[in-house]
Amino acid sequence: MDDDDHPTRQQLIRAGLHLFGTQGYEATSTRALAARAGTNISSIAYHFGGKDALRLACADAVAAAIGQVAQALPVQAAALDRDRGRRVLRRLMRRLVTFLVTPAAANVAGFLLRELADPASPVLDRLYDTLIEPRHRALCAVCGVATGQDPDSEDTQIAVFSLVGQAAYFRLAAPLVERRMGWTGYAPREASAISRRLLANLDAMLSDSDG
Repeated sequence: MDDDDHPTRQQLIRAGLHLFGTQGYEATSTRALAARAGTNISSIAYHFGGKDALRLACADAVAAAIGQVAQALPVQAAALDRDRGRRVLRRLMRRLVTFLVTPAAANVAGFLLRELADPASPVLDRLYDTLIEPRHRALCAVCGVATGQDPDSEDTQIAVFSLVGQAAYFRLAAPLVERRMGWTGYAPREASAISRRLLANLDAMLSDSDG
């Protein structure tokens, strides 16, 4: 079995995502990580070499999870026409909402928020290089095809951040959204309502580009 797929390794990553996200990296002990993963402390050193490397492995797990969502993005955006580009954006938005309303996304969001709050975090460079920059660039390319705008323009780059950001808000602020809406969680009905609204926002942005 590949060590990357070893059950104990995966349990430690899940424990790291949860505890680093809820308590912070410095406040999380190796003892607490091992206890949550249902293993012994020595397994952290065995699989990762230490807590620092486990932190980076958690970042890689986040990048992989979001990368799965972004599979809707084509390798070569230049091969798309405007209509196909728009269909890709709509498919990606639906996939993003589907991912963000799952309980597993809560640990991903918590981990990201904690790391973003620490400007010295080594995770930020890791996530930027493996996730943010390449995925944002690819999404800008599709958005450029769909709108007829320069994919490298400031406006296109901001537009892409806004599209992703509005979807992310429903996970990052889930307790506030649920309280205001009178929801007890994100069941299929709630997920569909969020998806419809965000797709309408996307369509409005695309329509503006036709003017």
